[in-house]
Amino acid sequence: MIGRLRGVVLEKIPPQLLLDVNGVGYELEAPMNTFYKLPGIGEEATLFTHFVVREDAQLLYGFADRNERRLFRDLIKVNGVGPKLALTILSGIEASQFVRCVHDGDTNALVKLPGVGKKTAERLLIEMKDRLKDWNNAPEDFVLTMSDSDATTPEASTADNRVEAEQALIALGYKPQQASKAINSVFSAELATEELIRLALKGMV
Repeated sequence: MIGRLRGVVLEKIPPQLLLDVNGVGYELEAPMNTFYKLPGIGEEATLFTHFVVREDAQLLYGFADRNERRLFRDLIKVNGVGPKLALTILSGIEASQFVRCVHDGDTNALVKLPGVGKKTAERLLIEMKDRLKDWNNAPEDFVLTMSDSDATTPEASTADNRVEAEQALIALGYKPQQASKAINSVFSAELATEELIRLALKGMV
């Protein structure tokens, strides 16, 4: 089991990234809430990971902290929720917000996520409630940090950022028309790809 990786970020194509660990390139998929915390290309990052083995693929998922990985592992135990849907949920809603929805029995935010209908939302509330009882006491362990310059100075943005942002939303389960509309509503040439995605997801939820 691969539980954690520390290496240099080589590529960031949401929701996928490539991490160089001592000369070995690991391909990972990560929720957007982890992407927002990633340092720039060529900088070092540490990710907590979850390894999934299927008949047709071996997939590695990366998370900014143990709590996010724990929530992912709890989500994929829910009937009808696989890794892809869990990734979509953690991209469209912050972990703390999801926990609040479960504690409050609120399905409104959940049903706005692609792949989460009313029945799935209700199932999530029922099956996750007991698993998240001690969430507020769980230790936070953030390992991805950004310098002040990273946080305030976005990467140069072009029309390619719009395309990458739309493709990321589609990969997360949104329909092409939904993705295009959401990105167009927040697009600015000054925004980096991750920021476009963050604002688009926030607007949809």
